[in-house]
Amino acid sequence: MTKIETADRTTSGEAVGDVLARAFHDDPVVGWLLPDGKGRPLMFATLTRHVHAFADVALDEDGGIAGAALWDPPGHHGDYDAAIPGLAEAMGDRLSRGMLLEETFERYKPAFPYWYLAQIGALPERRGSGVGGALLAAGLARCDAERSPAYLENSKESNLPFYEKYGFVVTERFALHDGPDVWGMLRPPA
Repeated sequence: MTKIETADRTTSGEAVGDVLARAFHDDPVVGWLLPDGKGRPLMFATLTRHVHAFADVALDEDGGIAGAALWDPPGHHGDYDAAIPGLAEAMGDRLSRGMLLEETFERYKPAFPYWYLAQIGALPERRGSGVGGALLAAGLARCDAERSPAYLENSKESNLPFYEKYGFVVTERFALHDGPDVWGMLRPPA
């Protein structure tokens, strides 16, 4: 059984960043953003520490992190000023792509309050073991307790059935400039 807990974003940022970098090793958007993979751990660690409000982690029996999810409550705005130095170091000359990504995502997000699932992933060796489902269920319980919808962007068509199983529906399909397709997905509160 996987235990889910909310991590301290400051002290767990590096560990969460490493897990998400491994989880997103084959992600089309992350590959478009950082094709060589070198800056991914620092990018995810920086997003964890400064941009997203909650870092839920799935812990193995030995206490190791098997997966992570980054969530924002309605109306949350991350501290991008604090994040810029880490993102610039992680992304180098690709930082402008990161800014383009955020601008594009913003155009398709709902105009009403919602919980935002920014990232969710399990270590490659733990895929299919229930880690992602446990993380998603824990976050959605938070949404449902507040009677709030949840929104995410999905960058892998093969993941659509996973999110649909939890009540998400596709609201938009859009393409990044010179990049992959992305599916905006919304789930009403249960």
